[in-house]
Amino acid sequence: MTPPADLLRESVSASVPLLRAIGEKASAEPRAPGKWSPREVIGHLVDSAANNHVRFVRGQLEEDLVFPGYEQEGFVRIQAYACAPWRDLVALWRAYNLHLARVIDEIPGEVMRRKRKRHNFHRLGWREFSESEPASLEDLIIDYVLHLRHHLGQVVRLPEDQPDRQPTPPR
Repeated sequence: MTPPADLLRESVSASVPLLRAIGEKASAEPRAPGKWSPREVIGHLVDSAANNHVRFVRGQLEEDLVFPGYEQEGFVRIQAYACAPWRDLVALWRAYNLHLARVIDEIPGEVMRRKRKRHNFHRLGWREFSESEPASLEDLIIDYVLHLRHHLGQVVRLPEDQPDRQPTPPR
């Protein structure tokens, strides 16, 4: 099994050449009626990185893990990702996630794994979280990586897309 920061770096490394191979015109085409285009998906992942960046830092400074959410559709629309230059979006997404992997690497293990009773992951998380069960910063980080990989899979097929490739806590 792979630590979350390593799986994040591997996901970025594997997907960037595949994303860059998508042409400017193709990147603007919605995947289906009513669905986001690749540009909007990657824009959403930039927004996710920005919001989770703050959560990963605040989660080390505060006693609880209660964070503000954000309105995803509005963020994508207001920032006009649908008409943003594709290569710029890919470069921004890549750089931000490599930075996040470094931030994750610097989190002390005891801080990362400490369970907190107060959290709102049941509202923020991509996966299902129980409001009544304690959660850790590590739980949020793993959720972030799985969310990122899910959305990448809507745009490209990652070479390491295998059932056993799940993020796991560092030992």
